[in-house]
Amino acid sequence: MNEPGISIVAPAHEEADNLPGLVRGVADAFLGLDAWELIVVDDGSRDNSAGVLAGLQGEHATLRVVRHLNRRGQSAAMCTGADAARFAWLGFLDADGQNDPADLARLYSEMLRKGDAAPGMIMGHRQERKDGWLTQVSSRVANTVRAALLRDRTPDTGCSLKVLARDDFLALPRFDHMHRFLPALLLRQGLQTVSRPVAHYPRRAGRSKYGLGNRLWAGIADLPGVWWLGRRRFRPGTSEEIRHDE
Repeated sequence: MNEPGISIVAPAHEEADNLPGLVRGVADAFLGLDAWELIVVDDGSRDNSAGVLAGLQGEHATLRVVRHLNRRGQSAAMCTGADAARFAWLGFLDADGQNDPADLARLYSEMLRKGDAAPGMIMGHRQERKDGWLTQVSSRVANTVRAALLRDRTPDTGCSLKVLARDDFLALPRFDHMHRFLPALLLRQGLQTVSRPVAHYPRRAGRSKYGLGNRLWAGIADLPGVWWLGRRRFRPGTSEEIRHDE
């Protein structure tokens, strides 16, 4: 665990038709890197995802598959992938084909270049979104309310493209829908987030797992709890061990 390199985690619920493009896209984007793996977390899919992933594992030695026996949600899938990850860095992206794996590779390269000056997380800011108007409006409202209350200075917290240290992710509190609040949760740990423009593509197969209820209202309902966590963070300080040796 925590070897130098990146573990790319892709939560997937009934995305059988999009999985081949995802796996091959990641393989192309990270071709020049020796230390990486792709972990697809099959979140209780009832379509042919298991069969598709089994076939892809025969083609790609870097592909690992972890399966939830029942659907547990995107945040739980991200945590499952992080727990299983072998490498020191985590990268996240959606399995629906709307993210470009090359953007994730670019964010990871920037993180490595910055070295000790790297922020706590580099994430994407989707340009020219290809979602329907209701999705865009609900996301805009949720982002506006969230930013006003949490002051996390993040224009698009819903973008799945993220790169951060595995240890930092594992130190975060876990709860359903936590993936919407990663910038605020990292800020609570004293870590900053920067956003970079990334591409966004229309969904070519399958259907979105989010609607008005579990995108807008669920996110707003969680805001008071995340705000409370931020207010209750430990104050930074130092400590020393006192020893009285004979």
